[in-house]
Amino acid sequence: MSSPHNLPKNIVVIGAGVVGLTTAVKIQEKGGYNVTVVAETFPTDPKTITYTSLWAGAHHVSHAGRDEKQMAIDKETFDVMWELSAPGGQAEHCFMRISQTDYLLDGRDEGLDWMPDFKQLPTDSLVPGALAGTTFTTINIDTPVYLPYLLSRFLARGGKIARGSVQHVSQVIEGGPGLFRRGRADSTPVDAVIVCPGLGARTLGGVEDKDMYPVRGQVAIVRAPWITFGRTVSHAEQGRWTYIIPRRSGDVILGGTKEDNDWYPAARPETTTDILERCLALCPELVPPEIRAQRAGTVDDIRSLILEEGCGFRPQRKGGIRLDVKWVPGREGQGKVPLVFNYGHGGGGYQSSWGSASVALDLLEKALASPQ
Repeated sequence: MSSPHNLPKNIVVIGAGVVGLTTAVKIQEKGGYNVTVVAETFPTDPKTITYTSLWAGAHHVSHAGRDEKQMAIDKETFDVMWELSAPGGQAEHCFMRISQTDYLLDGRDEGLDWMPDFKQLPTDSLVPGALAGTTFTTINIDTPVYLPYLLSRFLARGGKIARGSVQHVSQVIEGGPGLFRRGRADSTPVDAVIVCPGLGARTLGGVEDKDMYPVRGQVAIVRAPWITFGRTVSHAEQGRWTYIIPRRSGDVILGGTKEDNDWYPAARPETTTDILERCLALCPELVPPEIRAQRAGTVDDIRSLILEEGCGFRPQRKGGIRLDVKWVPGREGQGKVPLVFNYGHGGGGYQSSWGSASVALDLLEKALASPQ
């Protein structure tokens, strides 16, 4: 008969965005854990403003700069995604390896000299206003394909899901996933809770992190399969970002904006026009080749390619990602239960997802090895 100490630990992950799903996969595949993701929204649901992960571009371009801890997290994630995106790899269909060009209006050092094929651009090849520029090979992520891949991978490894809106972490600790599935508590206790609610950490009871705030990002998605490279022009301190992010599907994400504490949940028409104007200036190749062969392209030429406009709220946190542990009372007779926090990734959820999941797993294992 198995000893209780040898039984798999029951773990609940709150949140099914890219961070929550990646963390759930990481823990479930470690072995010795029964992981359930509890979330109100999952990747296959219709798009909503409260589920930011589907609105992301996304590409792996680290913004860590000289923050060594954050850069290590981003590097680990790149290594995992590079392997996943390999020709014939298990998730090649989710990714697109491309040549990326970054133009830096502030001349900052991005700290990306470790990226494949990294080169500094000569001054005479910079766009107007740029003080520096780089090129390198990176990975673009087709988010509507990659998120269901993560979910299916998690389920295939024995993970479980429960749909529910968590108002307070104590609901999960006392009732477990059964509270959200059947309306009554599970008989077996929850051994730990991994808190990955994104911007929801601002209001989730038992967390209520007032350092969380939204950074609104608006995009236009166009159909332009002839675009097979990425370009960005940015000024970090001023929050100015223009980017072209192609996906393997042939769709291209055009952005963007970085608007702190802007809660407007729909695309603003004037912002879409501004994005198209900036993207046309940065990448005239967005105009269909047959039009460019006859005349100079216009904003209306790109507007006719639009499939969708929308926006998302990047879950930004003052001080960066929260990765730590807090002990809280368990259900009656249980003792204390660790909460492992993994949220506050801002616009870097994809490029830091696997690295922060590794840190969260390490924190979980250390906590369970030294119960309070």
